[in-house]
Amino acid sequence: MADPHHPASTDADAYVHGSMEIAEQVETFHLFVLLAKWGSLATAVVLLFLTVWFFPGGSFMAALIASVVVSVVGWFALKSKPAAAH
Repeated sequence: MADPHHPASTDADAYVHGSMEIAEQVETFHLFVLLAKWGSLATAVVLLFLTVWFFPGGSFMAALIASVVVSVVGWFALKSKPAAAH
């Protein structure tokens, strides 16, 4: 059986709440949110384009127009808002 080098309680005792640097975690979270929202818009636009184009009676131009409209509306809805001044 493996011999632990130190008991697990040593790590728990060494932790001080609020002392960890989290700047990298915050930046990673912001990147994830950014990629998730823009990736979702891109996925929705591609699905809309393909659905309208290949729908029976659908056309390429109708699909292109619908996709551009959704892209523009989505861009305005998802772009970063300026931070509120206090």
